[in-house]
Amino acid sequence: MTEIAKLGEFGLIDRLTKDIHPQNSSTLYGVGDDCAVLTYPDSEILVTTDLLMEGVHFDLTYTDLRSLGYKAAMVNISDIFAMNGTPRQVTVSLALSKRFSVEDMDTLYEGLRAACNKWGVDIVGGDTTSSFTGLAISITCIGEAKKEDIVYRHGARDTDLVCVSGDLGAAYMGLQLLEREKTVYYQQVAEAKKRGDRRMLEELAHFSPDFAGKEYLLQRQLRAEARGDIIARLREAGIRPTAMMDVSDGLSSELIHICKQSHVGCRIYEKNIPIDYQTAVMAEEMNMNVTTCALNGGEDYELLFTVPIGDHAKIEQLDDVKLIGHITRESLGRVLVTRDDQEFDLKAQGWNPLA
Repeated sequence: MTEIAKLGEFGLIDRLTKDIHPQNSSTLYGVGDDCAVLTYPDSEILVTTDLLMEGVHFDLTYTDLRSLGYKAAMVNISDIFAMNGTPRQVTVSLALSKRFSVEDMDTLYEGLRAACNKWGVDIVGGDTTSSFTGLAISITCIGEAKKEDIVYRHGARDTDLVCVSGDLGAAYMGLQLLEREKTVYYQQVAEAKKRGDRRMLEELAHFSPDFAGKEYLLQRQLRAEARGDIIARLREAGIRPTAMMDVSDGLSSELIHICKQSHVGCRIYEKNIPIDYQTAVMAEEMNMNVTTCALNGGEDYELLFTVPIGDHAKIEQLDDVKLIGHITRESLGRVLVTRDDQEFDLKAQGWNPLA
């Protein structure tokens, strides 16, 4: 393994970016100078930033660096799609502790580049520095959209339909599965050390959990996917959402954001919330309410959006999009209708990064 200090900051940047070539005409000049040079003569500019901290947003006990790089890029790309835009460029900044090697960063960048290549996004710059507390990743994504195409959170109107792509809760259940296996592993290590059982410690050094039948949950947690395919389908169908967000902190939190900013209420129906079979099985195994997981789990990175009621027939024709409710007047509140027709106030119980 090569120590990062041997290459230095600029040596590391050169290594990670030496064969990156711009794919977008809006990228006039990328990595290699004090600034990237971009041009968007006929579009509005969209800019989003996410900061991922080891121990808060990811755990390297069970997250491999390639998947981490992929997910770090995708969560930013997802924000551009959530504004009905097209992602074009990213900048990548890293804070690294001494336990990471040059080869580790090669692996991280493999994931970053795979995500960017999937959506034709250019890596145009960034920064590196040292860290005393592990790994931190800050990514800024830049995109574009015509002024009339941008979709904000505040555009939902009474009688609009509430829709969501994909399925919900799987990423959260994947996290619960990984955390459970991590806890079991460290309990076994502690017990082996307590008994002085060298043989057991050697076996645990090569321990690999059996995740057969739960692969989808792990994929949803470790390798997030931005739903640019849904944006493309909406455009092809002639549907322009009135409000939209990606589901990063949980369906309930995101829907409440839309309602608050649009000054409306909503009614969503438990029976319509899309949940994958593996998610339901895992929730039952862990004695958790699967609807609660779908509402509050977060990290699904699906698209939550509203459309005019006149688009109902078009929405019904779209694969992987589910109609889960409708927008109401603000005075009617934000309501979840259960399978047995009971009504409850929708609560924002999703991920809070500052809690």
